[in-house]
Amino acid sequence: MFVAQQLRKNNIAEYLLYMWQVEDIIRAYGCSLTTIRREYISQFDYDDEKKDELTDWYGDLIRMINQEGCRERGHLQINRVVMMQLIELHQQLLESPKFVFYNSEYYKVLPFIVELRNRGVRSEEECNEVREREENEIETCFNALYGTMMLRLQKKEISQNTQHAIKEITTFIGMLSDYYKKEREEGLDMGD
Repeated sequence: MFVAQQLRKNNIAEYLLYMWQVEDIIRAYGCSLTTIRREYISQFDYDDEKKDELTDWYGDLIRMINQEGCRERGHLQINRVVMMQLIELHQQLLESPKFVFYNSEYYKVLPFIVELRNRGVRSEEECNEVREREENEIETCFNALYGTMMLRLQKKEISQNTQHAIKEITTFIGMLSDYYKKEREEGLDMGD
């Protein structure tokens, strides 16, 4: 919760990846607040008041996961809204003549996005879901970043080509995140 609050203010991309990880942590503990409190939250060096705040936060997230049917997979509505905001901003930046560097970075990562989509291994259920709703390029980037983050946490090898693609995608999503922050704080002039 405390990390999420800081990230949401400073870097929306890192916030979203963090929240996806929180969703997975909740699932890993069987969506049980008691287990999360006992086995996860207890590890943090917080006083009892902060642990209680964190427990309440996880409790709220567990309720949302249950209400929104995300116990097995998927993302909470609060996280999907952030993704939609990033997608909308991405489209506005691409359509504006004022953001040449952003456009340039987008076309630099586009081949990686296409390759990731072509290479993506999905279950039959996921394929049906994707057919119903085509995954946006920004979602593809976030899925690649999150997948790589999980591989690193598992200490699995990441190929040189994938490392290069992730480096470029990180730069691109970093730019989008910076524009998101600027838009929220002072507004962006998209021009005509």
